[in-house]
Amino acid sequence: MCAVLLAVTAGPTDVMEETDREAFATSVQRVAGMLQRPDQLDKVEQYRRREARKKASVEARLKAAIQSQLDGVRTGLLQLHSALEDVKDIQGSLVDVSKDWRQSINTIENLRQVKDAVVQHSQLASAVENLKNIFSVPEIVQETRELIEQGELLQAHRKLMDLESSRDGLMYEQYRMDSRNAHDMGLIRGYFGEVQHLSEELAKQLWVVLQRWLVTVRRDPTMLVSAVRVIEREECTDRRMLDRQRQTGFAPPGRPKRWRERTFQVLEGTVCTRIEGSQSDTRESDRMWLVRLLEVTRRYVLDDLIVVRSLVVHCFPPHYDTFRVFFRLYHRALSARVQELAAEDLEANEIVSLLTWVLHTYKSVEMMGHPELTAECDINLMEPLLPEEVVDELLSTYIQIFTSNITGWLRKALETDRKDWYKDTEPEADQDGYYQTSLPAIVFQMFEQNLQVASQIDEPFKDQVLRLCLKQMTSFLHRYREEAVAFKEDHLRDRQLPQCYVQYMIAIINNCQTFKESINSLKKKYSHSMEPTQNDAAIEKTLSEVAREGCQFLLDEVFLDLEHHLNELLTRKWITGSHAVETICVTVEDYFNDFSRIKKPYNLEMSSEAHRRVVVEYVRAVMQKRISFRNGEERKEGADRMIREAQQFRILFRKLSPDEDTQWLCDSITGIAEVFKLTDPSLLYLEVSTLVSKYPDIREEHIAALLAVRGDASRDMRQMIFETLSQSRTSLPASTPPIFKDITVPSLASMAVPKLLK
Repeated sequence: MCAVLLAVTAGPTDVMEETDREAFATSVQRVAGMLQRPDQLDKVEQYRRREARKKASVEARLKAAIQSQLDGVRTGLLQLHSALEDVKDIQGSLVDVSKDWRQSINTIENLRQVKDAVVQHSQLASAVENLKNIFSVPEIVQETRELIEQGELLQAHRKLMDLESSRDGLMYEQYRMDSRNAHDMGLIRGYFGEVQHLSEELAKQLWVVLQRWLVTVRRDPTMLVSAVRVIEREECTDRRMLDRQRQTGFAPPGRPKRWRERTFQVLEGTVCTRIEGSQSDTRESDRMWLVRLLEVTRRYVLDDLIVVRSLVVHCFPPHYDTFRVFFRLYHRALSARVQELAAEDLEANEIVSLLTWVLHTYKSVEMMGHPELTAECDINLMEPLLPEEVVDELLSTYIQIFTSNITGWLRKALETDRKDWYKDTEPEADQDGYYQTSLPAIVFQMFEQNLQVASQIDEPFKDQVLRLCLKQMTSFLHRYREEAVAFKEDHLRDRQLPQCYVQYMIAIINNCQTFKESINSLKKKYSHSMEPTQNDAAIEKTLSEVAREGCQFLLDEVFLDLEHHLNELLTRKWITGSHAVETICVTVEDYFNDFSRIKKPYNLEMSSEAHRRVVVEYVRAVMQKRISFRNGEERKEGADRMIREAQQFRILFRKLSPDEDTQWLCDSITGIAEVFKLTDPSLLYLEVSTLVSKYPDIREEHIAALLAVRGDASRDMRQMIFETLSQSRTSLPASTPPIFKDITVPSLASMAVPKLLK
């Protein structure tokens, strides 16, 4: 700060000296930089000339800049001098004006009487000018009224304008002369009282013409043109009177009329009435009332707007933008109408019809997207016909109704199908001969119809309905499973009823496959994503359980018929000569003639399970220890019989399922027979070990039962076999169905009452 103050307060001489010192120091540095090497001394003269040229150039630019600044200062001084002279002249003129104004005050007061005379003269001139009209007011009023009744709108309006001009002129002059004289103003208004009534009558006639614009523009467009011309004249008069009111404060009675504004209100009311009047049916008289209403509305709106574009626009001035006005009027009227419909207690199909119309039909080429309309207006620029929240509310209502309806439909369809199960006639078969009922077709026809309807709205809603259908399907299949179990239990109470139990149980199983195929078809058709969902897994699981249980029920039916013959196996009667296995094979084959009507893969699973159960029951018969062989000859005879019967089972099930390899099942019977057939007890351990290695699920009690049936194994032999096998036992592969696992060896107390394990 001190340095700054010193620089400011220092004299010019000090500043110049400081500048010279800085210049000299800078020059010394530059010379030192140019003469750093000895060889540069030869160029001193060259350096001197170059610096001289630079100095001359800088001095020339400095002189030019100083000269320019001096010229600017000189011009500014001249302008300031000129402005000072002008200010002095203006000041003198203002003094003169002030003197003249003071002298003219008295003169203005003397001319006030002249001003009043001029105003009075103007009023009298206006009265003289309107004198003829004043005396003929009643006659003109009557003529105007007759012209209005005859529909001569332009002539009637011309006379009305003359009457209003006379009235307004007189009232204006009275207002100018004495604006507070209400009595005289009242006399004028009373004398012209009928004029206001005529204006109202003419307005009514104009509104009638505008309300009937659709008919008028076809039959007599000149009438519509006349009405519009009258309205435009009044609009001009309104503007003129408003301008005079701003200038003088006087407003004629009834002004502004705002007939153009009223015109749009009348047109809007007419359009709303047109839309609301399109409904002729109700839900009570016609279930399709809403569809008919929407179609009639679509036709009316399209036809009306085409008429507006082709005819009506020519009857209105261009600045009315007639087509866009009507386009917006119809859009607003339709929006209000569909919101009223949406607020009603609509049924599910009515909700879909309304939303389809609003979201698709309305903007399509069949309506507002028609080529003749889109050339003038783009419906996509308008607000939605229904607010988004109303659309969401309608969709939510539809989902609620659909959920309730689909639950009832599925329950009724299942009840109807269940009644068919108890009929005395076989179920129908498809083209491949597989039994089936109509339940899958009915269920998926319901789903298909509702998904087709949902597709008309939009993709997200269709996906939502599809998910709901699959969710309902999950609940429905649980009830289907319960009904199938109840059907089986009813049959077990009296196996003679229902007469077609087997055939309808087959149909129930086949329906599961049909359900799977239908679900996949439905998803493929109506879903973009084929990824499995939680519902898919639940449906797949339930259908598999229903089919598996149905197959189990049918096999239970078979083995109930085989129970007596299975009880004959490995008995004294069996060894002396029994046809139990032949009967078993014939019975199984007979049943499987009916089971051939089961669809894949359930028919293959049925034959495999039947094969397994036959073998298990045969082995169970061995484990029941119904017989104990007395000697080697009897053991050989029994073993040979078991080998023959095992071969019979192989032949039977090879015939029933030729593509399936289940040789190992019957080999278990053959393996047991080899244990019985062995003549050297010392080799018994090896034979039993071979059997255990093939069937690791065999337990000690099973081996004990086999040895008991053989009848010649000593206690020490049994003990050695058990101890050795317990040390070398292997686990059963997960892919191998067990044979011995579910076979229990009865105690001595229960051996007398053998029971069939289901």
